[in-house]
Amino acid sequence: MDVKIEQSWRKALQGEFDKPYFAALVRYLHGEKAQGKVIFPPGPEIFRAFDLTPVGQVKVVILGQDPYHGFGQAMGLSFSV
Repeated sequence: MDVKIEQSWRKALQGEFDKPYFAALVRYLHGEKAQGKVIFPPGPEIFRAFDLTPVGQVKVVILGQDPYHGFGQAMGLSFSV
C-alpha cells in the first residue's frame, strides 16, 4: 500500500494491510477510480489521521461516520470540515 502513514502506525497495521480482504478493498477502489468514479478523500489522504500522531501518543480514539461527498471537503480527518 502506497500511502503516507507514520511508521509506528504502519508497523501496527501492517498485518491488516497484508490480509486478502485489504488487497481486495484496494483493488475495488482502483477499479472504481478506473471507471471514472471519484473517491473521497483523495488517495494520499485516506490514512491522514494515522500520519499525524504516533500510535504511542494516542490517548483517545473517537470513531464516527463522516460522509463528506463534495470536492475539497474530505481530507482524511473526521469532523474536520
